[in-house]
Amino acid sequence: MWEALGLAEHAIGLSEPNPRVGCVIGREDGTVLGRGSTQQAGGPHAEVMALADAASRGLDVRGATAWVTLEPCAHHGRTPPCCDALIAAGIGRLVAATEDPFPAVAGNGLRRLRNAGIQVNLAPHEIAWAAREINIGFFSRVIRKRPWVRLKAACSLDGRTALPDGQSQWITGPQARADGHAWRRRASIIVTGIGTVLADDPQLSVRLVQTPRQPLRAVLDSFLRLPPSSRVCATSGLLAYAHTPAADKADHLRQKGAVVVTVSAAEGGGVDLHSVLADMVARDINEVHVEGGATLTGAWLKSGLADELVLYVAPSLLVQGPGIAAMPQPAAIDEAHRMELVSVAMTGTDARLLLRTKESNPSAWCRISD
Repeated sequence: MWEALGLAEHAIGLSEPNPRVGCVIGREDGTVLGRGSTQQAGGPHAEVMALADAASRGLDVRGATAWVTLEPCAHHGRTPPCCDALIAAGIGRLVAATEDPFPAVAGNGLRRLRNAGIQVNLAPHEIAWAAREINIGFFSRVIRKRPWVRLKAACSLDGRTALPDGQSQWITGPQARADGHAWRRRASIIVTGIGTVLADDPQLSVRLVQTPRQPLRAVLDSFLRLPPSSRVCATSGLLAYAHTPAADKADHLRQKGAVVVTVSAAEGGGVDLHSVLADMVARDINEVHVEGGATLTGAWLKSGLADELVLYVAPSLLVQGPGIAAMPQPAAIDEAHRMELVSVAMTGTDARLLLRTKESNPSAWCRISD
């Protein structure tokens, strides 16, 4: 099953909006007959890939066990049901890491396999949680009806993200920057604010690690000030969210291939982030990766919609400059905005902290079956 989880990671950056799934078919003596992972949307799922792998080598899977990181699908979507393919192949046993929360599946795949006489088991909780983490955006979209929102920032030891004059390249080293692009690759969409675009003219693309596809990109731009000449407008797949878009500016952006989305205005200014996420859910977006300045980061944290923060900390002191998030100062220490520390890792000479808001703790909203 751990090998199947590794195969599921091969689908990162490929299978969107479908979940990332891995499958290993083998015998109880350890003989592996086939391996597979989910391909691009509309392509074969992990189980079908593993069956095809075994068939290509002339191996008989009848009576074998299939270890799969998510319950096999039981409905006709872009492809036929995977549970039917496993039944037709004569699989004798299936071990699933966890049930699929998608309503058209949600236990139906496991029931159909059991009804066909196939032994079905669920993996231990440790593996179930690992499978959920690989697909945390998919689980969030299906269960909570909103994508998983990840904020990314880099700062000095004293929490500064740039010098007072705006210089920020580069606070962290090359390994941390490449690691940041690996998190971008996970995302369905990379989001920034108009302030960052006007100041830095970013591409918002995955460049420092290999990826089979580029995520969508989005700019939160209340009055649609986005210049059509910006590098973010150079390729397709751009969404511009505004609450008061000027018609002529919207037309210019559409001519560049951008999609202009009108959303509600937030109290105090800016676009309403609830409206933005509602539109993203309608577009089957699983993971939202936010990179921007202190104003944008603070807005997401204040909204209560941010789930996770990936923070790179460099071993340096900048003394002055903007902080990570522009938020009201707490009146007392016990009123500070607190997050839960999930992990700490070194990326070259920099430390990477993974933190989550207490409200987003998956244990509170993601059920794991026994």
